[in-house]
Amino acid sequence: MGDKPIWEQIGSSFIQHYYQLFDADRTQLGAIYIDASCLTWEGQQFQGKAAIVEKLTSLPFQKIQHSITAQDHQPTPDSCILSMVVGQLKADDDQVLGFHQTFLLKHFQGAWVCTNEVFRLSLHNV
Repeated sequence: MGDKPIWEQIGSSFIQHYYQLFDADRTQLGAIYIDASCLTWEGQQFQGKAAIVEKLTSLPFQKIQHSITAQDHQPTPDSCILSMVVGQLKADDDQVLGFHQTFLLKHFQGAWVCTNEVFRLSLHNV
């Protein structure tokens, strides 16, 4: 009973893999998307593997490091996994910033892929 449900195991493994790839070599992220995938990045929308990878590889920093604070995973009625991540990132020599990221994972042709993703920095204008 102490074992995590399978959707949490899959979600956690996906999140670990995603941020390892993102931090080491963003060009490798194409393997986790399909042509129908959608990304909303700070309000900008991109659809398709090529458009998503182009956006992620064109982000204006040379190096980045993510630190995950929390992650939550839920199974969906159609056998997908919804994952939400809260964390911090440090890009180049910029200050550390908080972020939120949500993924919808689907089992597709023998692998788990990201069909939908939403990213926002945790910036507050007070």
